[in-house]
Amino acid sequence: MAGRIRVDQIVNRTANGAPQLTYGAEISAGVGLTGAGGINVSGACTASAGFVGALTGNVTGNASGTAGGLSGSPDITITNLTGVGATFTGAVSYEDVTNVDSTGIVTARGGFKAGAPTGVGATIGVDNAGDAIFSGIVTAGTCFKAGSVSGGAFGAGVGVTITGDGNAVFSGITTVTNLDGKGTLVEAFSSTTTAWSSSAQLNISDGNVQFSSGNLGGTNNTLNIYSTTGINTDLAINQTMTVTGITSVSAATAYVNAITIDGGVTPKVWWVGGSAPTDGGSSGLDLYTFNIMKTGDETFVVVGNQTKTS
Repeated sequence: MAGRIRVDQIVNRTANGAPQLTYGAEISAGVGLTGAGGINVSGACTASAGFVGALTGNVTGNASGTAGGLSGSPDITITNLTGVGATFTGAVSYEDVTNVDSTGIVTARGGFKAGAPTGVGATIGVDNAGDAIFSGIVTAGTCFKAGSVSGGAFGAGVGVTITGDGNAVFSGITTVTNLDGKGTLVEAFSSTTTAWSSSAQLNISDGNVQFSSGNLGGTNNTLNIYSTTGINTDLAINQTMTVTGITSVSAATAYVNAITIDGGVTPKVWWVGGSAPTDGGSSGLDLYTFNIMKTGDETFVVVGNQTKTS
């Protein structure tokens, strides 16, 4: 027997609580439950069309849709989060992540560590120091550069470049405490066709070995040995360098008997043999070697040697 009940309110028999719907309730399509109160469900709540509005409590199963966001207090715990894209506006803390695939810039404010927690292989910028520390081998397929960086690119003053073919180029002085290795040691030298008697400027920034194929002329030639930054700047006190000059000669009357350093310092040269050269080779090449030792600011001890091949 079908029937209909028309009432404004339904309460329990004692009129002091809600009635029990032993077999549940069905709501026809197009209508719903409305009211200023809440719906408290102690069991499972299934909504095939989704939930609209705030949802308080535990959610078990899959949650999807276009909701404005998830919020909770104190925390929301998610076992797995899968999506095409996700945006986080606050701090995100997580541990034991298998893979991180970022399509943009990854910023690690507290630094970056790679490797097992007990054996970190690489540490970058911890405590905002900007240092990179590697415990093993560093492999760079194309090249490796070290120097000043501005705007994400290396500036003009890159200090060292190590290329893919194994060559290392240093823009300044390289100090080695101990060198233990095998193989060929190659050194660049500077070459010019201008005779030293026309231009006696030896810029060792181009190499500590200087060669001139122009025949040396004149007498009492003085060589100016300098660098781009200045030898007085390049050398610390109690440091030394060796400069070798090689020149073509065609007359014994042409020779070198003095040097200046950085264009303004004229050091005493202690010549091998006891005195400065008074002649040169009549043909072939003449070699001049200078051992420069810095003993103070703009103060140098220099040992010179002339070798004639003729």
